[in-house]
Amino acid sequence: MTNISTSSDLMALLEIEFDDVQPTRVSGSIAADERHHQPFGIVHGGLYTSAIETFASIGACEAVQHRGQQAVGVTNITDFLRPHKNGRLQVEANAIQQGRTQQLWQVEIRRPDDDKLVARGQVRLQNIDPEHA
Repeated sequence: MTNISTSSDLMALLEIEFDDVQPTRVSGSIAADERHHQPFGIVHGGLYTSAIETFASIGACEAVQHRGQQAVGVTNITDFLRPHKNGRLQVEANAIQQGRTQQLWQVEIRRPDDDKLVARGQVRLQNIDPEHA
């Protein structure tokens, strides 16, 4: 697998570290500090949305790569549950449904020090042949 965490400027900014990548579960962590703040001094919701899509996409692609396919996001619904200012966050993505043409993943982002949920999201992905990407 390509080193996803440095494959683009966005991925490098997220400083993603994957602990486990499986076809039904992906876990790891992301950076969350002043580089990711919105004007009011807390982490911007776009960081959570990007991380949620990334972790779901990595798992979904793992699930279909044996068929020569890849998975692309078609819907990302992210709930921001509590503010966060600084410190790495734990991310866990789990497949809810994996079908022939689509997948549905749920992703949770938590503070590691108290296990409080900071954001959660759901991503629907379409399984496609690479020539259609």
